[in-house]
Amino acid sequence: MNRKDRLYALTQRLRDRKLHTAEAMAQDLGVSVRTIYRDMETLAASGVPVEGARGYGYSVQAAITLPPLNLTEAELEALHLALAALGASDLPDHAVSARSLSAKIEAVLPEDAGPAPAPFGFATDRFAEAARGFVHMPAIRAAIRARQRLRIETGGTMHVLRPLHLDYFGRVWTCVGWDETEARFLSLRVDRIDSLMPLPGLFVDEPGKTLADWRKQGG
Repeated sequence: MNRKDRLYALTQRLRDRKLHTAEAMAQDLGVSVRTIYRDMETLAASGVPVEGARGYGYSVQAAITLPPLNLTEAELEALHLALAALGASDLPDHAVSARSLSAKIEAVLPEDAGPAPAPFGFATDRFAEAARGFVHMPAIRAAIRARQRLRIETGGTMHVLRPLHLDYFGRVWTCVGWDETEARFLSLRVDRIDSLMPLPGLFVDEPGKTLADWRKQGG
């Protein structure tokens, strides 16, 4: 498992808000405890509200979600994409404006006793890659509304997915759905999707394959 995938796996594990020791996470992921310590520091610097300390354990006590701000989801996506792009650009004036907008969004994020998160749209390491996935967001949203199956390729693997939900956590968008290829629920990082194609025909709810069923499993 490479570092980016490991950080994502750690984020997903911590979101249950339970306490996880560095030793247990290191054993499960096949890395050293020191590596987990460094990963926790990276997650915290990227805005994930990690709580805990070495020798004690780690947890995430508050999900990183954005309040409505009277914005549509499409408008929020546009802001995230623009901030991520401008924050990494060499355009000083635009970067200043992007950071000003970022500060306004930060001002209405939920308060918590942990360390302050990195400004929205300027997170470090893997989180800056999230903007790549926005090209697929309109098609995924349309498929969720229409209950249309999707053929999705990611990492060389093809999935036929019944998309059920778009989730935002740890500055990463994921698409949750029932994978007809593997007959299980699947959570795919949107920024890792290589290709996406709507399939003809609509799906209907079936026992064990609905969004409510996914949530009962702790999704």
